[in-house]
Amino acid sequence: MHRRAAVALWVAFLIVVVGGASIIGATYDANPSLPDSESSRGFDVIDQYFGGIGSGSQGTIVFQAPGGIDDPAVRSSMTALFAETAAQDAVVAVTSPYTLAGASQITADRTIAYATVDLGADVDDNESEALGRTLSLTAQRSENLNIQFGGSAFAEFEPPTAELIGLAFAVVVLILAFGSVLAMGMPIGVALFGVAIGTGLTGLMSNVGSFPDFSVTLGAMIGLGVGIDYALFIVTRYRELAHQGYSALDATVGAISTAGRAVTLAGLTVVISLLGMLLIGVAFISGLGIAAATTVLVTIFASLTLLPAFLGFAQGRVEVTRVRGLVAAGFVALALLSAGLEVGAAYVLIFIALGATTLAVGSFWGPLKRQVETKPERPMNETFWYRWSHHIQDHPWAAVGLATTILLVLATPMLSLQMGFSDAGNFPDDTQTKKAYDLLSDGFGPGFNGPLLVAIELGPEGDMGVAQLLVEALASTDGVQQVSPPIPNTIEFPNAALIEVIPSTSPQDQDTVDLVKFLRSDVIPQSVEGTLSTVHVTGSVAASIDFTALLASRLLVFIAAVLTLSFLLLMVMFRSLLVPLKAVAMNLLSIGASYGVIVAIFQWGWAGSLVGISGGAPIEPFIPMMLFAIVFGLSMDYEVFLISRIREEYDRTGNAKDSVANGLAMTAKVITAAAAIMVVVFGSFLFDPNRVIKLFGTGLALAVLLDATLVRLLLVPATMELLGDRNWWLPRWLDKLLPNIAHEGALSAPRSPKE
Repeated sequence: MHRRAAVALWVAFLIVVVGGASIIGATYDANPSLPDSESSRGFDVIDQYFGGIGSGSQGTIVFQAPGGIDDPAVRSSMTALFAETAAQDAVVAVTSPYTLAGASQITADRTIAYATVDLGADVDDNESEALGRTLSLTAQRSENLNIQFGGSAFAEFEPPTAELIGLAFAVVVLILAFGSVLAMGMPIGVALFGVAIGTGLTGLMSNVGSFPDFSVTLGAMIGLGVGIDYALFIVTRYRELAHQGYSALDATVGAISTAGRAVTLAGLTVVISLLGMLLIGVAFISGLGIAAATTVLVTIFASLTLLPAFLGFAQGRVEVTRVRGLVAAGFVALALLSAGLEVGAAYVLIFIALGATTLAVGSFWGPLKRQVETKPERPMNETFWYRWSHHIQDHPWAAVGLATTILLVLATPMLSLQMGFSDAGNFPDDTQTKKAYDLLSDGFGPGFNGPLLVAIELGPEGDMGVAQLLVEALASTDGVQQVSPPIPNTIEFPNAALIEVIPSTSPQDQDTVDLVKFLRSDVIPQSVEGTLSTVHVTGSVAASIDFTALLASRLLVFIAAVLTLSFLLLMVMFRSLLVPLKAVAMNLLSIGASYGVIVAIFQWGWAGSLVGISGGAPIEPFIPMMLFAIVFGLSMDYEVFLISRIREEYDRTGNAKDSVANGLAMTAKVITAAAAIMVVVFGSFLFDPNRVIKLFGTGLALAVLLDATLVRLLLVPATMELLGDRNWWLPRWLDKLLPNIAHEGALSAPRSPKE
């Protein structure tokens, strides 16, 4: 009734949010900050006594001169570059290898050297990357001088285009599922509104909170998947009711009151799971959770308000398709795919032009128009999925054994999960970041890419002798390659000192983690025993270790909270104890299998070249937590949609076996289409240059694929057959205590003739 007003309000909301985000800008932060840890206390000492050097991100200007760095031309060129760098507002300090403080930053053969560039703590990733790009363009390179910009401050990040690839595949899947351009376009439109507004809101919130640089990409990934899926469920229900004879208005109301209710409950579960990350108490993790939850929340509202408006405009035309429309949609998909793969703007424009031409010519070409005829529905017991369900139910133990074995085998690598942060060594080989990393490793050893900072707050006596004793103890420790002399904060009466420790192993090596723990627990306490000095091992590597330890200690508590929430929600919805218990167990199996695969690929490096990564690395500590929250929430979509239909059939017939077969037959097509969309959208993020996004995409795509196949098509019918009527057992006293929440089921509205 108010479809025009609804669309107008959404368009206005979109313009305000996106326009505001463009004007105000975004401030993203990829540096995880801990509420309280030894590394954070060390950064406080550095900030207090050394002006913040080391507390912000750090970059390196690495240069190689085969003729030697002391060549007058090389020295003149590099000195000028260092001076230009130091003059930048974002730069706190530049330590040149040509100064006394940087004397150790030159290799023994004096062919490779580097300068460190410390940025202010308030400099975000966008500013630092732009600074690195600007300085790189002004650097005077030649055949005798190789200059590379590296480190976290100057890390190169390509703009993500994987969303376009995911959209292209989603268009194809929806066309195959619906056979109608209008029916395809509405889920795409709802998802795009949700992602655009969610991205804008994330950008605005980044100015008042800590949001990592890839939170927008993660939000877009999840928003596209759930937005298309939620709209798909509702449009499918609308078409089903329209085929049954309901008017367009009644079909819309019925779709929202049934499928819309399931979407709301499933979506809110995702939101609550994501917001549960606020309990971790780490701003970096909270930012990820808020960004993703915001986008999901917007897509829920869009599905419940914008989509009905679209249906009000489309009405019966949802069932109309035109060959020209399908061809035009194909060209649009090719255009999106071309843009996502960055094959050139010319191809994108060509495909868009072909699509527009097809629509224009087709408007005068009558024979291309074709009305979709509503075919008489096949009896339920003749469908493939009905026969499949009965086949599985006839061999339940074999199905359970097969599915469980596959999932457990895939989950096995999870037992060797090593959490930690990847570094610049995992960047693509053709980036400056990776080239600078390799130059440092070749010239100075792998530990130079992850130095440790030992911050000393001297006692009242201000005795630098304590710092010197500590240097000697550190230098004699196994796993330490080099130790710098102590640097006092002032020449006269120093009250703090800073020591740089270079490990002999790379930042992501487990030996480096063990070294930091040993320095903190043994070497340093023994060296300063009996003094009033306090010592902290800090730096980016130590901060990553502390961050990983904190998340690992809270991961099990978080998982337990999500499991409990999911169990209670399903128990209330389906009035059963065993159905939610099975759902929790089966979801744990599918998530465990996805964990195992990402360990094999991203940690062990198996088939790494196929997904565009260079070697293996630890799994970022926030990824298991994020994957668990997202996948557990998304699995609720399929669980609610399938089990609610099974429960509806059971309530209607009382036949436990046929209710499973009928429920599966009625929902298998839409669940398959929804899962296919999720898989192609998430899987398309393998094209993203960011390793973390690749990891998320792989984990989410695989978890959804396993959930929609092995779990929904094998384990659910098999286990429900084994339990029979006991599936719906609930103690009477508990049934009286639980609130009544209607799930998707039969319509109570009377039928009316089609409009």
